[in-house]
Amino acid sequence: MGIWKAAVGVALLGGLSGLGLQGEEPIYVPPNLGRADLPSRAPDVPFVPTPQEVVDTMLEVADVKPGDVLYDLGSGDGRIVVTAAQRFGVRGVGIDINPERIQEAEANAKAAGVQDITDFRQEDLFKADFGEATVVTMYLLPSVNNRLRPKLLKDLKPGTRIVSHAFDIEGWEPDRVVEADGRTIYLWVVPERPSRAR
Repeated sequence: MGIWKAAVGVALLGGLSGLGLQGEEPIYVPPNLGRADLPSRAPDVPFVPTPQEVVDTMLEVADVKPGDVLYDLGSGDGRIVVTAAQRFGVRGVGIDINPERIQEAEANAKAAGVQDITDFRQEDLFKADFGEATVVTMYLLPSVNNRLRPKLLKDLKPGTRIVSHAFDIEGWEPDRVVEADGRTIYLWVVPERPSRAR
């Protein structure tokens, strides 16, 4: 039984005390046993780790270099952010809605010795501010990529590189497509915004 169901059950049982069930033993509610709080809403995608060979190729395709700021949307266990920090010394930010993934990513960054240049945020990626990114990585689903497209184009600076593992963005022709370990990697570069007529 999930924590949410248990909490609802306890609330319902607690409400029954007003129905003449007083005198019953209080209901024991176990502690959270060290687990993180639940996400604010259901995640858009399940956690499926990107193989390390694909992570390495994604960073190469994105042409990550010192001075870049990398944001990984749906960062899971943090492996893309941690690898970028280790290999290139870049500052990286991982965004994930699941607090358990954030805890795992922070532990992985600490174990790798890059906790000072990485940050993991429990946020909804549709509400998160990632406008400072020069590189964005993601392993989401086609529907999520498509919903993100307007935000990516609006919030990111021209020249920002976007790399997606496995799924493209409908209606946006990639600048490059690469195969790695039997998987497809897509690269887009945010275009210059058209100038407004005066």
